[in-house]
Amino acid sequence: MDNKATSTFTRYQIFIIAILAILQFTLILDFMVLSPLGAILMKELSLQPKQFGLVVSAYAFSAGASGLLAAGFADRFDRKKLLLFFYVGFIFGTTLCAMADSYEFLLIARIVTGIFGGVIGSISFAIISDLFKLEMRGRVMGFVQMAFSASQILGLPIGLYLANAFGWHSPFWMIVGVSIIVGIAIVIYMQPVTEHLKVQNDRNPFEHLWKTLSKPDYFKAFLATILLATGGFMLMPFGSAFSINNLKIDIKDLPMLYLVTGVFSIAFGPLSGRLSDSLGKYKVFFVGTIITIIMVLIYTNLGQTPLWLVIILNVLMFAGITARMISASSLMTAVPQMQDRGAFMSINSSIQQISGGVAAALAGVIVSQGSDGKMQNYPILGLVVVASMVIALVMLYILNAHINKKISK
Repeated sequence: MDNKATSTFTRYQIFIIAILAILQFTLILDFMVLSPLGAILMKELSLQPKQFGLVVSAYAFSAGASGLLAAGFADRFDRKKLLLFFYVGFIFGTTLCAMADSYEFLLIARIVTGIFGGVIGSISFAIISDLFKLEMRGRVMGFVQMAFSASQILGLPIGLYLANAFGWHSPFWMIVGVSIIVGIAIVIYMQPVTEHLKVQNDRNPFEHLWKTLSKPDYFKAFLATILLATGGFMLMPFGSAFSINNLKIDIKDLPMLYLVTGVFSIAFGPLSGRLSDSLGKYKVFFVGTIITIIMVLIYTNLGQTPLWLVIILNVLMFAGITARMISASSLMTAVPQMQDRGAFMSINSSIQQISGGVAAALAGVIVSQGSDGKMQNYPILGLVVVASMVIALVMLYILNAHINKKISK
C-alpha cells in the first residue's frame, strides 16, 4: 500500500469530493450533536446514563439493520438515486428529532434517522471507490472526512449556541435546513453512477448479499471493522458530561473547546489522507493508533483540569483519531471488487453501526453518575477502548498484508 500520490483531480471530481464532504458533515453532525447536548438532554428529559446511552445506540442499531437489508440491492441501482432515496429519509428522521418532546419520541426519531442515515455513508464510499483510483483515495477520504472536524468547527459550536439560546431542538432544525440544500445540489449536478451495473451478475439480491458476506477476504475486513468501531462510540456519548462534571469545564466553554479542537483537526484530514497515499495506509493507521492510545489513557484518568490543557489533550487525541479513521477507510476501499462494492460497503457500515451501538450501550453500563454528578468508572472505559485498539492494530496488519499480496499479483 505504498502507491505515490501523483494524480490530480478533475473539476467534476472536486465537485463530488465537496458535495460528499458536506453530506458527511450533516450526517456526522446529526450523530455528534448528541454528545454536547448530553448534559442538557439528561437534565431536561430526566434521562439516566443508561437511557441516554440507548438514545445514542438506537441510531446505530437501526442503521446496522437497514444496512444489512439494503446490502443485497446496493449494487443493482444507480448509486445517485440510491443516495437520494436514503438522504430524503435521513432528513425526515432528523425533522422528527427536532419535533421530539419526550424520551420515547426522541428514541423513535433516532431509530428512523438511523434506518436511512446509516446507509448513506456506505453509498458515498462506494461512489468514491467507483470514481477514484486507489492511489487517490487517501486524499479523497481526507477531504471527505474533514466533515468530522468541520462539524466541530462550525456545527457543534453553532449547535450549542442555538441549544443554549433557543432550546435543544434547534440544532436539529439547522441540520434539516443544510441537508435540504445538499439534496438539491445532488439532484441538479451529480451525474448517474452506473458503471458497476455492467459487471453485476447476481440476479437475486439475497444471493448477492450471501456471496458478499461469505467471501473469506471480505470476512476478515468485517472482523476488523467490529474493533474499529468500539473506541469512538464508547468515549463520545459521555464526552460533554465528563468534561463538565469531572474536568470541571463550564458548559459555556464547551463551544470554545470544540471550536479550537476542530480548527486544528480540520488540517489533520487532508494531511492524513496525503500521508496515507504516499507513505502507506497501514503505517499512518499504526502511528495514529499509538497517539490515540496514549491520549485516551491520559484523558480518561483526569480530574479537575484547566481549559487550556483539556484543549491541548483533545487536539492531540483527535489527531490520532483522524489518522486512524482516514487510513482505515482508505484501506477498506481496496478490499471489494467493483461488482461487490455497494454490498460490501453497506455490510461494513452495518457492522460498524451495530458494533458501535453495542459499544455505546456497554459504555452506558460501565459508566455511572455519582450523587455529586461525576461520571464514574471512566478509567475502566478507557482501558476497554485501548484494548480494542491494540487488537485492531493486529487485524489491520493482516488485512493490509492481504491487500498488498493481491495488488502485487
